[in-house]
Amino acid sequence: MISTFRSTGFSLLLLLGLGAGCQRPPKAGTATAPASTSRSAAFWLTNPDKSALFQLQPAPTWSASPATGAVIEVDESQTFQLIDGFGYCLTGGSAELLHRMDAPKRAALLQELFGTTGNAIGVSYLRLSIGASDLDAQVFSYDDLPAGQTDPTLAKFSLAPDKPHLLPILKEILAINPAIKLLGSPWSPPTWMKTNNNSKGGSLKPEFYDAYARYFVKYVQQMQAEGVRIDAITIQNEPLHPGNNPSLLMLAEQQAEFIKKHLGPTFKAAKLDTKIIVYDHNADRPDYPITILNDPEAKQYVDGSAFHLYAGPIEALSQVHDAHPDKNLYFTEQWVGSKSSFSENLPWHVRTLIIGGTRNWARTVLEWNLAADPQQNPHTPGGCTECRGALTLDGNTVSREDAYYIIAHASKFVRPGSVRIGSTVTGKLANVAFKAPNGDRVLIVQNDNPTAQTFSVRHAGRTFASTLAPGAVGTYVW
Repeated sequence: MISTFRSTGFSLLLLLGLGAGCQRPPKAGTATAPASTSRSAAFWLTNPDKSALFQLQPAPTWSASPATGAVIEVDESQTFQLIDGFGYCLTGGSAELLHRMDAPKRAALLQELFGTTGNAIGVSYLRLSIGASDLDAQVFSYDDLPAGQTDPTLAKFSLAPDKPHLLPILKEILAINPAIKLLGSPWSPPTWMKTNNNSKGGSLKPEFYDAYARYFVKYVQQMQAEGVRIDAITIQNEPLHPGNNPSLLMLAEQQAEFIKKHLGPTFKAAKLDTKIIVYDHNADRPDYPITILNDPEAKQYVDGSAFHLYAGPIEALSQVHDAHPDKNLYFTEQWVGSKSSFSENLPWHVRTLIIGGTRNWARTVLEWNLAADPQQNPHTPGGCTECRGALTLDGNTVSREDAYYIIAHASKFVRPGSVRIGSTVTGKLANVAFKAPNGDRVLIVQNDNPTAQTFSVRHAGRTFASTLAPGAVGTYVW
């Protein structure tokens, strides 16, 4: 995750005003839809002034009459990437706060987050930290040793730091949604593997490349032994940002070497089907994953590449797709700052990430931390002090924040296995369309105009009209 001292990307987000809290929970039943009929489309709305927060609206009615004004044409003959899911990063701090809730309150909240019926929002993808992220209460790896000691055989590897909070919460989530996909990302290797013997910065010593590859294998295998399947790993969170705590500097050439000579063959020998995803950093450096994928020895082991957007344009994901269309793309992190506003966050995140990310081939869109307390704790010494969670948890008191609603507009309806389909962009009505596994069509629209906009949606010879206020987000399902 970013530190409060991130340079260009952090400054850009401050200018954009990303963040702000939605203190009001959704009204009872507002996220529950009647089955869409041939005569209407279900319509959920969120307004930047919070007058509607993911609330079901009167259903627009289909018509055979010609459309007038701005028209969004949905064309399911055009198909693009499959979707793996939408969600958050279940940081160690998030898990700790959830685990400290009373069991009945936590059970109801987890059902709301990860269930798929009633008012549940259907979160379908989570990112975990391999070892500590900067939103854990303290720094740790799974093989910490006194200064001067090493453990190249990993005899002391243990998931013990995850057993008090993270693993119990994961098991409760898996009981609700056994098919949820989990991505693991390390912020730092054990310090004894690093050039500076410190959790912050430094690089991986070449003599420990093999041990670190086996560290990933042990992580995947021991999580599986706990009943937790890791679908994919990234090799390093933000490999070009060694100023966080914990963190690691890993250049593209080093990551390619690690994959092709160590991690890839070690995964293959262990018969792991866990995906290997490269990069996991900002869209200003598409050359990083392209460099790795241009190496055929490394590429054979790589599923795809992951991005954040604290710097660079979201369209950079398409540059990587165009260079290597046989490899997947994932959007894996974006923070919401505690000093920013809902009225700025809602339109920017939906337009740029939910819509922009998927229109640029992302199979996932993940916001940053699932939960924080009212003071944006816990975090490591030097970790992010202004990272607002999708939930603010104050004991058993739950406040649903910006990222909750941003993700809900996609996660509830664009289920895993959905495929992105064609939709035209007209004026400043940003949009993206999907066909869900159950046959539903899902259209997400964000009005980026300074005034309210009435527009038509056309699909298969029928149209309906709808109106969105400035900055508002609508999800339409039929």
